[in-house]
Amino acid sequence: MAKATIKSQSGAMITVTGTPEEVSKIIATYEQTTVIGNAKAVVARAKSAKKTEKKRDSASDLIIELKEEGFMEKPKSLGEIGMALEERGFLYPTTTLSGVVLGLLKRKELRRKKIDGKWVYGK
Repeated sequence: MAKATIKSQSGAMITVTGTPEEVSKIIATYEQTTVIGNAKAVVARAKSAKKTEKKRDSASDLIIELKEEGFMEKPKSLGEIGMALEERGFLYPTTTLSGVVLGLLKRKELRRKKIDGKWVYGK
């Protein structure tokens, strides 16, 4: 009779007794299961890391970034905000920005006031 002792990842000691073929088959199965388990864990970690990565910034994130950089120290119109985003390579029509800015107003991220009959936005 052949005998083998395996130490698991959790630290448990496993003793296998049987014919040499049986022992080698059990050890091979255990090693294969361990390798597959480790591979699945690596894939799961990669997937969770991918989910936490943000694919791209939203228009509201970009506008808040402009605000934090001091762009809105003086009140700006939607057109001016759109031009600043365009300079950075983000093209948003004014009609899209109006809804985004309205959402930022509701969340109190921006303020607005009417100057010469036009709404302007700032800190």
